[in-house]
Amino acid sequence: MSNQNTSTPTPTPTRTPVTVIGLGQMGAALAAALLAADHPTTVWNRTAEKAEPLVARGAVRAASVAEAVAGAELVLICVLDYPAVRELLAPEAAALRGKTLVNLTTGSPEQARTEAEWAAEHGIGYLDGGIMTTPPGVGDSASMFLYSGAPELLAAHRPALAALGDPIDLGADAGLASLYDAGLLGLMWSVFGGWLHATALAGADGVTAARFTEVSNRWLKTVSWFMSGYAEQIDAGKYPGDDATIDVQVVAIGHLLHAGEARGVDGRLPRLHLDLMRSAVEAGHGGDSYARLIDAFRPATHSDRRHIPADRTITEVTA
Repeated sequence: MSNQNTSTPTPTPTRTPVTVIGLGQMGAALAAALLAADHPTTVWNRTAEKAEPLVARGAVRAASVAEAVAGAELVLICVLDYPAVRELLAPEAAALRGKTLVNLTTGSPEQARTEAEWAAEHGIGYLDGGIMTTPPGVGDSASMFLYSGAPELLAAHRPALAALGDPIDLGADAGLASLYDAGLLGLMWSVFGGWLHATALAGADGVTAARFTEVSNRWLKTVSWFMSGYAEQIDAGKYPGDDATIDVQVVAIGHLLHAGEARGVDGRLPRLHLDLMRSAVEAGHGGDSYARLIDAFRPATHSDRRHIPADRTITEVTA
């Protein structure tokens, strides 16, 4: 009797076809990650030559935006700004009906919400995205991709979007990905600034940046632990100074300023922190935790927030 194996082979999963519009450094990285994950990928760029390396890897080059949109039910766009998104896609609104559009272009929360409204008016599924990495990090599961908009769309397309990085669902408000993106970049620049100031301080006594950063990275893990605790205090509106009061930290930052002045290190950044702490003390909050300084950044009332029209840039507003 034959012992031949007659079991049916497991079929290879079908990968979702995806279109990528815009092949700058980031757009090209998005398309490359999709190709690496075996997704049939159609690409379009205003400068057609930028598609050649991707075509060599198996991408289909569309001759027009219309042809690109027709190439897949999932359409990603990553271009210069939101006006460019509308310029490219408005003529193809009818062709996009029933498809899912994922806008990975950097913009404001207001612009994202306006684009989501436009998409809804034309029967287009819409997700707004924030890419929390640089092009070399695209395709790494450790990289965060923030998404806001219809959660069911993210759930439906999660396998394809996971090829780009870890998809983080921020909820149905389409503006939240841009809002988180802006806030997280602000956090990044603040961390960079503090690290550079501290590295300059240590470097003045001959400590190398590499050596100091080994210890800094370990310290940041502790800082993140403090942040989690402070977040609970902020949400509760109560700021017990159980760990270290603002009064104590005013004294501590004085030592930082003294060390910097003795070494000729620029002290503008720690002086900003000291000013914020002193203001809290003067307001009667010296016994509270550092989290109380959230009040220094909050608007006095909700109506005090500046409203920037979605079709204007921040440079136009601040000029």
